[in-house]
Amino acid sequence: MEMLLSTKGITICLFFFVLSLAAAIEIPLSVSQLPTITEQSHTQVAYPFDEDFTIKCEARGNPQPTFNWTKDGKPFDLSSDPRIVPSNNSGTFVIQNRGIINNFQGKYRCFASNLLGTAMSEEIELIVPSVPKFPKEKIEPLDVEHGDSVILHCNPPKGIPPLHIYWMNIDLQHIPQDERVSMSLKGDLYFANVEESDSRSDYCCFAAFPRLRTIVQKMPMTLKVSRSNFIKERKPKLLIPPESAGSSSSVTVIKGGVLLLECIAEGLPTPHLSWVKVTGNMPKDEPETENFGKTLKIDQVTAADEGTYQCTASNPMGRARHEFHVHVEEPPQWLKKPQGGVYSVGTNLVLLCEAIGNPEPSIQWKLNGMPIDGRTFRGRISTREISLTNLQLRDSAVFQCEATNKHGTILASANVDVLNIAPLILTPDGENYATVVGYSAFLHCDIFASPAADVRWTKDDSIEPLSTFHYDVNKNGTLEIRDTKKEDSGSYACWAANSVGKRAITANLDIRDATKLVVTPKNPRVLKSHSILLKCQAEYDSHLKHSFKLSWRKDGDELPVNSTGGGRIILDRDTLFISSVLLEDQGVYRCVASTALDATEAEVQLIVLDVPDPPEDLQLSENQNRSVRLSWTAGASHNSPVNESIIEFEENRWEPGRWQELSRVPGNDTTALLSLAPYVNYQFRVVSVNAVGRSQPSKPSLRYVTPPAAPDKNPENIRVEASEPNEMVMKWEPLKPVERNGPGLEYKVSWRQRGVESDWNEELVKKHSLSVRNVPTFVPYEIKVQAVNNLGSGPEPNVTIGYSGEDVPDAAPSGVSVEVVNSTLVKVFWFGIPRDRVRGHLRGYKVNWWKTKSMLDGKRHHPEKHFLTFLGDRNSGMIPGLEPFSEFHLTVLAFNSRGDGPESSPVVFETPEGVPEQPRFLRILNFDKDSVTLSWGLPKKANGHLTGYILQYQIINETREVGAVSDVSVANRSALSWRLAGLSPSTKYKFYIKACTAKGCGKAATEEGLTLAQGGKGSGRISDAVKPTPKFQPSEALEPGTEYTIRLVTKNWVDNNSIFEDVIETRGRAYAGIYEGISTQGWFIGLMCAIALLTLLLLTICFVRRNKGGKYSVKEKEDLHPDPEAQSIKDEIFGEYSDSDEKPLKGSLQSLNGDIKATGSADSLVDYGEGEHGMFNEDGSFIGAYSGSKEKGSVESTGSSTATFPLHA
Repeated sequence: MEMLLSTKGITICLFFFVLSLAAAIEIPLSVSQLPTITEQSHTQVAYPFDEDFTIKCEARGNPQPTFNWTKDGKPFDLSSDPRIVPSNNSGTFVIQNRGIINNFQGKYRCFASNLLGTAMSEEIELIVPSVPKFPKEKIEPLDVEHGDSVILHCNPPKGIPPLHIYWMNIDLQHIPQDERVSMSLKGDLYFANVEESDSRSDYCCFAAFPRLRTIVQKMPMTLKVSRSNFIKERKPKLLIPPESAGSSSSVTVIKGGVLLLECIAEGLPTPHLSWVKVTGNMPKDEPETENFGKTLKIDQVTAADEGTYQCTASNPMGRARHEFHVHVEEPPQWLKKPQGGVYSVGTNLVLLCEAIGNPEPSIQWKLNGMPIDGRTFRGRISTREISLTNLQLRDSAVFQCEATNKHGTILASANVDVLNIAPLILTPDGENYATVVGYSAFLHCDIFASPAADVRWTKDDSIEPLSTFHYDVNKNGTLEIRDTKKEDSGSYACWAANSVGKRAITANLDIRDATKLVVTPKNPRVLKSHSILLKCQAEYDSHLKHSFKLSWRKDGDELPVNSTGGGRIILDRDTLFISSVLLEDQGVYRCVASTALDATEAEVQLIVLDVPDPPEDLQLSENQNRSVRLSWTAGASHNSPVNESIIEFEENRWEPGRWQELSRVPGNDTTALLSLAPYVNYQFRVVSVNAVGRSQPSKPSLRYVTPPAAPDKNPENIRVEASEPNEMVMKWEPLKPVERNGPGLEYKVSWRQRGVESDWNEELVKKHSLSVRNVPTFVPYEIKVQAVNNLGSGPEPNVTIGYSGEDVPDAAPSGVSVEVVNSTLVKVFWFGIPRDRVRGHLRGYKVNWWKTKSMLDGKRHHPEKHFLTFLGDRNSGMIPGLEPFSEFHLTVLAFNSRGDGPESSPVVFETPEGVPEQPRFLRILNFDKDSVTLSWGLPKKANGHLTGYILQYQIINETREVGAVSDVSVANRSALSWRLAGLSPSTKYKFYIKACTAKGCGKAATEEGLTLAQGGKGSGRISDAVKPTPKFQPSEALEPGTEYTIRLVTKNWVDNNSIFEDVIETRGRAYAGIYEGISTQGWFIGLMCAIALLTLLLLTICFVRRNKGGKYSVKEKEDLHPDPEAQSIKDEIFGEYSDSDEKPLKGSLQSLNGDIKATGSADSLVDYGEGEHGMFNEDGSFIGAYSGSKEKGSVESTGSSTATFPLHA
């Protein structure tokens, strides 16, 4: 039979594939195997109304298991009572409900056994409840006085929970309860104090057992309350818990259960109950209470709920308290269950069993249902583990682990089947499979074998196994062929073999063409009343033509084949024609094609469009000088609601024929009160708008003329502009034509100097600006501009303050001083210039500085000025990025919008020493088995007088583990090499060298190498960065008579492939004379030129590739062996401004991997100014140029030899 792998079929195949994985260890029943309990009963109640009770126990195994039972730990014979009906080939039995069955109550356990072992079920408890009844008794009446406390006891009979207790009268009406009268958790009725109204003779307690379908009633009780001669006021007294319990008591609750704490008090007046948690916080802000605050309830108890709770009963006479010490315990829960399985002969077995609980559970191991005797058991056994080595067939057994504490017992079983059988192929031979191109095919080969079988698949006549990425053999033997192609058709064979034997089956696979659909046009948009033709073009495999089906759906509902909608919608197999499109035709249309192997669909969204009709019947009403009401009738919206209506107007005085928007009204409103301007001849029209678009405008309304009036407003946006110091140009926005309100519009401009008692200067102008010359420099003026026409003036204008033209400041800041913060950062202070010397709006201050000489060598430098801008009126700022150990000159000037003022006198300051930069290189000159000779270069910048070097080293390996860091202090500042002794042979080390000044030590240069083994050769690394243009590169510090591997790599190549590699040996000193004069030989010169030309060509190619954006992956190795002094770019930038430039190395793994952050300066970033290259934003934050320059230096300093010549140990 051919298996069809359609989309649905593939989903089913995947589902069974996952199931087969989950059941991979399930043994076929044809193979001998241990018993396994497959079904069992749990706690069961024998209700009196049931006819019988079934205790289930089912098991599988080979041979067929036999069943035995125990009851309460003792053997139980199913034939001991005729009411027990056992089942054939099963452990299940039925107890018939006849006669007295109380003797069946107990805890049962089922054992399923065969020749290989015994499986054991969990305990099954059978509860035989008795019918609950209240005893027949005569209850004496209670005679009490007004104010006394009373308890009416219920004492309900025992029964199957849950138990519900109700207090009612003889008419089955509930006894009212409140703070004074309430029922306890046990069902007793408590009166904190009685009243005469409590007297009655029918207090009845009802106990309901829902699972037993039973309600029982206690004999009625009589309570007589007589009037007292005096008021018995008294402080509260706790009735629950009773005084005999003391001031505190302990409560144990199961984790996940419900905690109920109860306090009931008597007293007069009626006490009020409150709860607090003495230790810790309540689980909720407002704890849940019941029974009028007398019961504290906590659901889903956790360990956090453990602690001491206190209830307080209080009234005006006093208080009473009780504390509950709550302990949370829990039954056993598994941490690790023993996992059985199929084992082959000779393998080892380890079973783990761990459980938690409170109290801590005890663990007991059993073998085939019996406790394991450690004296005779050949394996090792402990509380949490059993192990067996060299398993044999006789070791097959069922191991059980039981965890028990006082709250319960849990059982876990592990079947250990030791088998030695040839592979069994469970999939039938000769199966036929089919799928479509592009889908995955799954050819099944379900195998069971012990030892595990080696599974391989072959195709057609080939004996080579399928192994390309196109094929994948799953753990259960299924062959998955991904993204199938036509050439995947053919015959396949599945081969399974182990040490016992081998088997094979065949399978045939046919590949069909996938079904394809295209619906045209794609997502059409059609206007109402137009027609639309949808065509579904399908391609499918000819072998599938008999199963090919095509249908159409609209919004998920299938369209009938016959024409619908009065003949408008016509379906003709692959076409769908809709004529006279209606709005309801809009929707999602799907063409659905299916075959026996696949199904596909294509969809289009049909959108029906139309705009509203224009409004009609425009009417004017409520005519006023400044307003009129316009009403209209809305046109048809065509099922797309009108979003808004746009009211437009046209006037024939200023811009005749031009329609302008006047107002918009939302939604479906059809009237609007229009605000109008004087001196305008209006006519109106309306445009409706919906989601599709705007309608055509309505016909114009009748004209409506408004009378002229004085201006309603004055010009806005009054401002003063000036390009010269003694000039003032006043400008404003002119009024719009409809704002003129009448003929003869002019502007009345008034101005006067502010703060000077003088008359207003006035001038009438028709344009919208006025220039005034010969005014003082930067003086405030009060300015007013008022609109005027032939009918009068506009409202009183507001006064605007403007300033006459600015000039540059004519004074320099004084009192300039410099406070040195650290080697690269100073703080500058100055006294600002007087406000009258600014002669404009003060924009801020500029600090200029330039380096004059280096304190290290005393050389004078050509002055290169830098500046920072500090916006606003301030008197200090921070200057970062200075060179350490240098002399600088600094000046300060003020500036306004007009320009810069004069500079202050230069101030001279010096920066202190800083830490040196990274040494130029660190190289390994010579390795011995326990020593190494290192050489290094001077730092690029000393930033002070060198005091020496710190040499550090540590053991590393190819993992992330690193050894402790050892330090060597090189006090000789002229030393550029050092021999380290006492190293371990055949060990990889990482070395660090840091230059130091009196200020501290700088960043380390690093190198790695491998010490010699006994009698071996050293492995070290010497690397240089080579620029593309030179034709040779000298390599220094090589040892005579030593073999070296020379590699040339490009930084672009991620895989570090070398473009040149050779092994050379340096000349020994004794043989130097042999090679003298070789450079003068012609053949040697020719060879060198050829090598240089080839190297230049390769370097040119690499340089071109590098410029295309190649990246070199060096981060992984740096992360693997982190530099102890490694810091982020941020640390390198801001570290220079810290209070201390010294950054000590910590020899712990955590400090090596973590970032070492510099101590930040105490000054805020606001203290930093704005540089000439955009170094800082106006808010003082660092940006591009400054950090960019630092990053460039960082790149140079971190370009270690690791990137060029990786060491492979």
